[in-house]
Amino acid sequence: MGALVPPGTITGPSVAALPQLSDIAKTEGAGDWALDLAGAITGGLLQPHGADEEVACCTAALAELRATAAARLQPGLDGKIYLSWLRAMLAFDGQPLWFEALDDFTDSLVTVDRPHCDAPVTIAVGDYGCYSSIRDWNLGDTHHVPLRPAVPHELTGAGRILHESAVRGGQHRLAWGLTHLFGRAECTGCGSVFGIADEYAAANAPAPWDFARDHTKDAL
Repeated sequence: MGALVPPGTITGPSVAALPQLSDIAKTEGAGDWALDLAGAITGGLLQPHGADEEVACCTAALAELRATAAARLQPGLDGKIYLSWLRAMLAFDGQPLWFEALDDFTDSLVTVDRPHCDAPVTIAVGDYGCYSSIRDWNLGDTHHVPLRPAVPHELTGAGRILHESAVRGGQHRLAWGLTHLFGRAECTGCGSVFGIADEYAAANAPAPWDFARDHTKDAL
């Protein structure tokens, strides 16, 4: 995998490999490996890559890869496998931001900038708690403030789509984590309350986010 996905960068040759990987992904044996590799490549497109021409030539391959990943997303899958295919589908849909942010919520940590005082806040979702805090490298997370998870039926956009997919797939832990990721947190410094996903996207999504514009689907 390292030859096509060098550490920290996506290259033209790695993107150009997507059509071949799409063909391999439909086969047995190496199909799962090819789908994982294609997801890693496409998910890396948040990084500066200089491969816009190669990406523009891969529209059909991305659609085929998405269909292959969708076919694998069946109820009853092991949680890690389900998450792998869901993350791959997000990448093929042009949503590498959520490809990177999504995990199994066993010990999930993301950092967002406080909207009013512009300092980093750690957001934790997992077995050790669901809270916002200021991370001290000597003392660890200090001053925990519980997160405010979203009410499922009030979710919108990517949060709604992902949560509904997790529920359909019987992935209760994932669905639970998504209500927190797309919920709200309190700034431990100034006390302001903000949308976690909104602030994460503002800090991490490139502007303009052209790749997502042409590929994002309405439903998973």
